[in-house]
Amino acid sequence: MKVLQIYRTCYPETKGGVEQVIRFIASGTRSLGVETKILTLSDNDIPPYFCEDTEIIPVKKSIEIASNGFSLNLIAKFKQLSQWADIIHYHYPWPSGDLLSLFDTDKPTVVTYHSDIVRQKLLKTLYKPLENYFLNHIDVLVATSPQYAKTSINLQKYKEKVEIIPLAIDENTYPTPSSHNMDEWRNKVGEGFFLFIGVLRYYKGLNYLLEAAKLNGLPVVIAGDGPERPKLEAYIAEHNLHNVKLVGFISEEDKVTLHLLSKAFVFPSHLRSEAFGISLLEAQMYSKPIISCDIGTGSSYVNLTNETGLCVPACDSTKLSNAMISIENNTEMCATLGSQARKRFEQKFTAQHYAQSYANLYRKLLEHSPIDQR
Repeated sequence: MKVLQIYRTCYPETKGGVEQVIRFIASGTRSLGVETKILTLSDNDIPPYFCEDTEIIPVKKSIEIASNGFSLNLIAKFKQLSQWADIIHYHYPWPSGDLLSLFDTDKPTVVTYHSDIVRQKLLKTLYKPLENYFLNHIDVLVATSPQYAKTSINLQKYKEKVEIIPLAIDENTYPTPSSHNMDEWRNKVGEGFFLFIGVLRYYKGLNYLLEAAKLNGLPVVIAGDGPERPKLEAYIAEHNLHNVKLVGFISEEDKVTLHLLSKAFVFPSHLRSEAFGISLLEAQMYSKPIISCDIGTGSSYVNLTNETGLCVPACDSTKLSNAMISIENNTEMCATLGSQARKRFEQKFTAQHYAQSYANLYRKLLEHSPIDQR
């Protein structure tokens, strides 16, 4: 079975959540009889190469508008590779991927639907006809959680062809920190703190986390970089938040170390742009309770309130602060939530379970010959 996956970026050139999703589907389904090739854009002019036994075919990006890159060479390469493939696997949102579907060779198609387009409202109006064509002609839409399937207008519109496969991570790809690394970070940030790891974007709700830290005075470590960093640094300086440490971009080893040293993971994302949250799975993998906000997306599927952590209303720094205090003051509850978080990870979010779900979906697509039903 041959599958062509398509997205605007790809691991290892970039290491975001969607890139990891594509990586784990490709590597995990290989032993299940699936050969994957990945068609992607690149900032550089580089030939095809293999990563973890998966062939990656990069096309140099020519233009970019509102984070949507494109190249005319992408169309020619897509036509060639779609002849090779049994199944075309797109990842939404990426308008250039939608455009490629106009040149589809009537192969069965699947889309992993990562997120609604939330912010670019004007551009989305112009893009809507192409989006409608794309989603109308796709055979299966994969939602990453039941919550997102129920709250996305697009997914509700096409609910008869929606299947749910939650995201996952591969525990074997995470490094074991050295004792030197552990000691270095312990000296720098201490331990028993509340941790956030991620790109510092507008929808992450980190201003509410800073307000909560101002209210409760508890230790907070924020790891990552991004466009919101100057605002966060300004707030920390203005309010003399010595209990908050903004440590910037970190390596994979550093990430594991910070999880091991932390007390709990805080995920204050307050907008639907946060469709799932891979970092939540990492926290559960390391047996950490989670404090998250209920925004009707996958974060509420991962973190079950009073079972694997606490869930608070979005944009409410007082309730976020109170949740942090509850975990800080109740050692037994913290340990119980952490233990149950690890169990949920093992039951729902392992790479093995994820790969099997996609392999089953691919086989179902081929067996039911959806192209005859169009």
